[in-house]
Amino acid sequence: MIIANIVSYILVLLGAVNWGLYGIFNFNLVSAVFMGDRSVGAVVTYILIALAALWLIVYTVFSGGILRLTNRREERA
Repeated sequence: MIIANIVSYILVLLGAVNWGLYGIFNFNLVSAVFMGDRSVGAVVTYILIALAALWLIVYTVFSGGILRLTNRREERA
């Protein structure tokens, strides 16, 4: 689960950077990398980013609001 959380977090950050670049500079990073808005690579990347965002939402809700990115357990007094 921790690996899925880390990968999802990175993908969501990539999506946020892409939206920021698009909003500020009208530059779509994913389209530039895959040479087209609707190329197979761009569509797959957009789908993966959307699934990662959904994963983070669902995991956070079902884990009681805690997103774990490490294996450390908190000690309770």
